[in-house]
Amino acid sequence: MAGTARARAGWRYRVNVTARAVAGTIGAYAVAALFAAAMARLLPMPRVEAIMPATLLAFLVGPAVTLWAFLARGPWRAWAGVVLLAALFAAIGWAAGAPT
Repeated sequence: MAGTARARAGWRYRVNVTARAVAGTIGAYAVAALFAAAMARLLPMPRVEAIMPATLLAFLVGPAVTLWAFLARGPWRAWAGVVLLAALFAAIGWAAGAPT
């Protein structure tokens, strides 16, 4: 009985870490890309020139999202934070208007 409980706990731990790792890699990439797109549209300079500072700032957002994924209380909260940030940056980019 104790072996089964230990095996079940090991399985849950692996799923927990896998969910956080996927949120911290793929989710962080998506959030950073959406952040860069939104910032490139919002920065008060020509959009061609705004791409560089927006991308450099996105290099700070990606690791921050990865840290959040592993510091959240659970994998559901990690994914909720990633999805909410992605939706927020997508909405900001969409509201900023089409590129000119």
